[in-house]
Amino acid sequence: MSPATPRKAAAKKAAAKTPAPARPEHPVEACRAESPTSCEAHTRAYRAGKLIAEGFPVMEISEWLDKRDVVVWLDLAQPTRSDLDVIVEELGLHELAVADALHENQRPKLDHYQDHLFLSSYVARLDDSTAELTVSEVAAFITDRALVTVRKSPDFELEPLLERWDGAKDNAASGVAYLLHGLLDLLVDGHFDAVQRLDEQIESLEDVLFDPQPRSRELQRRSFEMRKSLVLLRRVVLPMREVVNALLRRDLGVVDAQMTPYYQDVYDHVLRAAEWTESLRDLVSTILETNLTLQGNRLNEVMKQLTAWAAILAVITAVTGFYGQNVPYPGFGEKHGFYVSLILLFGLSGALYANFKKRGWL
Repeated sequence: MSPATPRKAAAKKAAAKTPAPARPEHPVEACRAESPTSCEAHTRAYRAGKLIAEGFPVMEISEWLDKRDVVVWLDLAQPTRSDLDVIVEELGLHELAVADALHENQRPKLDHYQDHLFLSSYVARLDDSTAELTVSEVAAFITDRALVTVRKSPDFELEPLLERWDGAKDNAASGVAYLLHGLLDLLVDGHFDAVQRLDEQIESLEDVLFDPQPRSRELQRRSFEMRKSLVLLRRVVLPMREVVNALLRRDLGVVDAQMTPYYQDVYDHVLRAAEWTESLRDLVSTILETNLTLQGNRLNEVMKQLTAWAAILAVITAVTGFYGQNVPYPGFGEKHGFYVSLILLFGLSGALYANFKKRGWL
C-alpha cells in the first residue's frame, strides 16, 4: 500500500480548532468525537506507540495525518454515505470499498486497492437459552497510517476493543498493524467463544438424547437451532482463514516483524475455530442419526412386548373359545371340565409369559 495523502479543503482550514478533551474514566466517552457526521464517531491518534489525542473532531483527521509518524483511528457507527464522504477524499478510499462498507451481508473478505485495504468481518454472539447465533457486521478501511472501522450494528461495543488496545501498549509502536490486530483478535475470540459454547450446548443435548424419558420433540427443536447456528457460524469463520492469511503476506506490508507472531496466533485461533465448527456440524448430524436409531430400537422393544402379550391373549382366547363351544366334549357340564380349562388357561399363559420373560421380550 502506498501512503494515503491527506487533502484538506479550504473549509476545514477555516474550521475552529478544539483541543482534545481530558480523558474521563469511561473509555468510550474518551474517544467520542465532535464531528459533522450524523452518526456516532470516535477518534484516536498515536505517535511512536503513545496515545497523544482522542475524541478530536473528524474534520481534524487530515491535520493529524499531516503530522509525522502519527497513526489515526476513526470509528463510525452505522454511517450514511454523507458520513463516509468526510473521509473518502482524505484517505483516497475506493468507490467499491465505500459501497461495501454501506451495504450489509457482505462476505468476510480482504480487498486490496491501490492506496488501502478493505476488510469485512463479523462479530458473533450465541444466546445460551435458545442456541441462536446472532452476527454483527464490521468493516474496516486500512491505510498505512489510518484505520477506519465501520460498525453496521449497535451490537458491537467498543469497550472490549479499547481494553485490548490499552492492554497491549508495548506493541503500539507498530501503528496500524497494532490497531488491526486488536480488532481481529477481538472478532476471532468471539468466534472461538461461540464455538465453545455451542460445544457445551451439544453436550447437554447428549444428556437429552439418552434420557430414560424420551424427549424427541425437544431434541429435534434444539438440534435444529444448533444446526442453523453452526451453518451461520461456518459462513463467518471459514473465510477468516483467507483474510488473516492474506494479511500475513509480506508484499502487502501491513504486518511488521514485531506483530507477525501475534497475527500468526490469531491465524491459529481461526483454524481451530473453523475445524471445531466442522466437527460440531458432524456431531449434531450424528446425534440426529443416533436419535433415529434409538427411536427404532424403542419401537422394536415395544413391538416385542405387544407381540408377547398378543400371544398370551391368543392362548387365553383359544382355551376359552374351545370350552365355550355349544357341543358335547369330555367334561362338558362337569365340574372337572371347568377345572381342566382353568389349568390349561393359566398353565399355557404362564409358560408363555416365562418364556418371553426369559428372552427379554417382557
